[in-house]
Amino acid sequence: MTIQEFFAMGGYAFYVWTSYSLTLIVLLANIILPIVQRKKLLRELALKQQRQR
Repeated sequence: MTIQEFFAMGGYAFYVWTSYSLTLIVLLANIILPIVQRKKLLRELALKQQRQR
């Protein structure tokens, strides 16, 4: 098996690599979005706490 055959995936390369790409995007989103939301929430809570003082 050559490297070209491996990346061609027996004629299914577009489907396989698209599937891998979409899976990677979803997994990264599941990691990054909660982190961003947590930072936003903590920032909002800190501002709210400062206003109450």
